[in-house]
Amino acid sequence: MLKPQDVVLLLKLLANSEHLKWSQAQMARDLCISVSEINAGIKRLISAGLLLITPPVLIGLFDPSLNELLHSRQQIEKLYQPVLKACEEFLISGVKYMFPVKLGEITSGIATSYAAPVLKGYTIGNDPIPVWPYAMGQQRGMSLEPLYPSVPKSVSLFPDTEFYDLLCLVDTLRQGNIRERAQATKILTERIHS
Repeated sequence: MLKPQDVVLLLKLLANSEHLKWSQAQMARDLCISVSEINAGIKRLISAGLLLITPPVLIGLFDPSLNELLHSRQQIEKLYQPVLKACEEFLISGVKYMFPVKLGEITSGIATSYAAPVLKGYTIGNDPIPVWPYAMGQQRGMSLEPLYPSVPKSVSLFPDTEFYDLLCLVDTLRQGNIRERAQATKILTERIHS
């Protein structure tokens, strides 16, 4: 069974192809999650059919001395490859049921869901915006618990616009109205396959 931190990890991998060859320690640092949770999350994502691990093609395939050097220095990286169609289906249709959300009280935090820049211009209204509760946040609005408690710290300490956008699109699918969810679905599908 997937856990919320697994979805956060999956979104980080989808956000940028550079993340696909990161070590688990690098992922843990940027997501503010322990290495053991990253390792367990990767195993759960593989088990769910959302992620594959592929060995890189060895440049020195026909040069045994280069292969020995690579093996001896443990320079062979693993490549984490999201299964895009499965990710799209899961994120659009499954996350809102597995990890439902309700808005809480007014607090300081980081804008999410339809209030995030990725969806600016698609919503209208004067209701308080949804925010991830975070003491260092610049906005005030209704608290919306992030998929995992470390998300606000992660996006604050290690800015990654694409990752932040994907998190906010998923929050819109978890919490938004029909019009907002339709727009989030469209943008999320485009981002996954770009």
